[in-house]
Amino acid sequence: MIFGLRGARYILMATGVLVGASLASEQASAQADAAKDFPTRPVHMVVGFAAGGGNDIFARLVGQKLSEILKQPVVVDNKPGAGARIAAEFVAKANPDGYTAMVAASGAIVMAEAVYPKLNYDPQRDFVPITEIAHFPLVLVVSGKSPYKTIQDLVAYAKANPSKANYASTSPTFQIATELFKLRTGMPGEMVAYKSSADMVMAVISSEVLCTFTDMPPVAGHLQSGDVRVLTLTGPKRLPELPDVPTLEEAGIKDATIEIWSGIFVPKATPPAIVAKLEAASMEAIKSSDVADRLRNLGVEPSGMPGAEFARVIERDLHQAVAVARAANVKIEE
Repeated sequence: MIFGLRGARYILMATGVLVGASLASEQASAQADAAKDFPTRPVHMVVGFAAGGGNDIFARLVGQKLSEILKQPVVVDNKPGAGARIAAEFVAKANPDGYTAMVAASGAIVMAEAVYPKLNYDPQRDFVPITEIAHFPLVLVVSGKSPYKTIQDLVAYAKANPSKANYASTSPTFQIATELFKLRTGMPGEMVAYKSSADMVMAVISSEVLCTFTDMPPVAGHLQSGDVRVLTLTGPKRLPELPDVPTLEEAGIKDATIEIWSGIFVPKATPPAIVAKLEAASMEAIKSSDVADRLRNLGVEPSGMPGAEFARVIERDLHQAVAVARAANVKIEE
């Protein structure tokens, strides 16, 4: 039978479609098989800050439980520097096989996109959100030896001594919170960069800096000793652990409420079946009573929401962060 050129072209096209469909089917089958056996070796959880900071603590808490569920070690890899952007860039370029994940806070995902004109990764496109670990306010911390008992005390001193009003930060999250506070109160001050929340708190204790906005975990251990004092928090309500500490709103500072989060991410192109397995295991770990209780004791609210819901939170917070960065005139050129 003679088909002619048109018929031959149709046959080739149909054959190509069949081959493509067959390859796609084989690829999907291979991914399903990989997910079924996943993981067969240790999973690495990358953290963009030094050991002892909030995200490091979260990663180790969740990672320990996750290793029990997955029956493989979960190894925490600290890659501090550049406000967690070094870690984010590393994970963005990692092999998308599920064996490299990242515990990241709002800073590297939301705030970085709001304040850095140039990034070596795309926070919205280079990662797949697995789940939110917890959300929490920031607290404004001063040295326990200082005379400042209220926000008004701190602001008055800073205005009278602008050259001594430096504040500590490790990421755009803390910087935006502080700059927004300065915008609302008129307090002066320049940022001093540190590698972790723990380092920031130690800088406050040693009076290297006047104050810092930070997450609760690295502060908790210093409260009982009296090394630090918390003046206020950025959330919409008081913390049970700090019943006498007012929110910014209660302290008379309007339109400065900020809540941040920490979550788990993997590189884009990670097979959906592996993403689903990591999501289920991570949610189970976070919602387990022992992990959830320990997170609450650190002053954060456990979450464990599905990845799709977490993605919507990220999108919402990005719009808010961009608005705050513009209002506070925060733009970082590097």
